[in-house]
Amino acid sequence: MKVMLVDDSKTMRNIQKGILAQLGYNQLEEASDGLDALSKVGAFQPDLLLVDWNMPNMDGLTFVKKYREQGNRTPIIMVTTEAEKARVVEAIKAGVNNYVVKPFTPDVLSGRIKETMDRAKAA
Repeated sequence: MKVMLVDDSKTMRNIQKGILAQLGYNQLEEASDGLDALSKVGAFQPDLLLVDWNMPNMDGLTFVKKYREQGNRTPIIMVTTEAEKARVVEAIKAGVNNYVVKPFTPDVLSGRIKETMDRAKAA
């Protein structure tokens, strides 16, 4: 499975890469913000995106809206410190399929990935 990690923190991307490697996901692409992700997503064609909310240049919410406007249906998990219910609802309305609040444990992230992919397969 191909996964794109969109986060301005290299440390966070490395943590996510470690968890994904444990789950057997080794086809990864990284982007440092929404603009970077938009430039890479077409060529990479991910099966799943993990997207941070707060990033420079283009935030995760704007990225999700633009990505969905292009007709893309690839599952997206928002991985962010934004934990308020209103923010979660805003992200889901923008097209996010699932949500993980930082800091998270490897079990939480792997559970959300499995849940998201199971739902995508059922749809």
